[in-house]
Amino acid sequence: MYKRILVPVDGSHTANAGLREAVKLAQEQDAQILVVHVVDDLVAVSPYLYGSLSQNVLNQLRANGQSVLTSAQAYVDKAGVAVDAWLVQTCGSRAGEQIIKTANEWAADLIVCGTHGRRGLQRVVMGSDAEYILRQSPVPVLLVRATESQPAAAERRERAAATGS
Repeated sequence: MYKRILVPVDGSHTANAGLREAVKLAQEQDAQILVVHVVDDLVAVSPYLYGSLSQNVLNQLRANGQSVLTSAQAYVDKAGVAVDAWLVQTCGSRAGEQIIKTANEWAADLIVCGTHGRRGLQRVVMGSDAEYILRQSPVPVLLVRATESQPAAAERRERAAATGS
């Protein structure tokens, strides 16, 4: 049923949960996966960063993105699934917009992405690329909500204990 599965990755626990689910689907469906990482060049354009410093930040963002893609691609390849990886660059547009654009260009028939499951004010303030993708996608979207990792849970408990909440 699904033959071309697009998976946005950023190296986070949440994105990796989406990738793991996509690999399972791809194995069952004999599908291929495209892992995508979005780099926003606008991050490197700051009034505090000039010339070579700005270029260094941009180069580091691209290198980090490529590293995330390489890791994701190796994981998928090890699972015996056909995989390709794209580093997508933008200047000021949302990652979700670029994911939708890439899904159209690559002719994806499913997008699988991890979601933090933010609610309320946190979602309003932080925004949600997963929600954007879900609302705008021309193809089905599978959202995978990652369970909180042990280190993150311990850190949250320590913060709560320190503040008395």
